[in-house]
Amino acid sequence: MKHAEIIRRVQITEKGTRLACENKYLVEVATQANKIEIKKAVEERFGVHVVAVNTQTYKGAQRTLRNRRVVEGAVWKRAIVTVKPGERIEII
Repeated sequence: MKHAEIIRRVQITEKGTRLACENKYLVEVATQANKIEIKKAVEERFGVHVVAVNTQTYKGAQRTLRNRRVVEGAVWKRAIVTVKPGERIEII
């Protein structure tokens, strides 16, 4: 898997802003990516040194349509990336 395919976007949320003070950033990633691939992709794309990667997988929300059919939303994965102290990921 290519590095451009692994990182979808950097999430800017309340939790993400709070974690940025601790050198941790929320990154939405491909569901097939593992921690080693995520670490390499973040280091190459943002030019930082990654200390740790924690991942979370979310199931899609269930929705009921008008005809009472139940469908599920997309499954997605988020990584909490800890970078070396003194370095930051520039979010623009």
